[in-house]
Amino acid sequence: MKLFPDISPLGESHTAPARGFAAASWRSVALIAGLVALGVAGRCWQPAWNVTPMAGIALIAGACLSNRAVALAVPVAALALGNLGLPGYDSPGMAAVVYAATAWPVLLGPLLRGGRLLPLLGGAVASSLVFFVTTNFAHWLLTSDYPRTAAGLAECYLMALPFYRWMPVGDLAWTVGLFALVPRLLTGGLPAVARRGASAA
Repeated sequence: MKLFPDISPLGESHTAPARGFAAASWRSVALIAGLVALGVAGRCWQPAWNVTPMAGIALIAGACLSNRAVALAVPVAALALGNLGLPGYDSPGMAAVVYAATAWPVLLGPLLRGGRLLPLLGGAVASSLVFFVTTNFAHWLLTSDYPRTAAGLAECYLMALPFYRWMPVGDLAWTVGLFALVPRLLTGGLPAVARRGASAA
């Protein structure tokens, strides 16, 4: 089911006139700044519930920005800046896992440019599941809170479930909202397909 506009990645074309390239560059800068600011505000707003825009930000950055390194930098920067006002991680290893689990949804972004609902929902759910599985596995492995046994790992995941309860809800809501809004803002309110058709005419 297609509910959202197609997305034309910013910076993809290298044959556009200078004015068009400059406009795309400014849109990229505005998008990056806006997403990072949203991520910082969202994390500081309610970190205890884990209803944050981080997964949605990573997915939309991967869809809208053609440069993968720049897209990956968006959730990483939002996480780093948001962490300035939040408690730190237990170890560098734990921090590395959290950053990787936050940034990896960028890689799914190119698969979501068609604007179809089911891939968007799947990307949001996959983002929250991977974050839950990887970060809690790292917590079990890198700390002494639980025995390093199968039973200890199961207990770790069980104890983490209350913190996970609202994460998929937040990831789904933020992802749908961002994919409904951002492409329209980038194209002046018109879906990319309609804009290309009008310019061709």
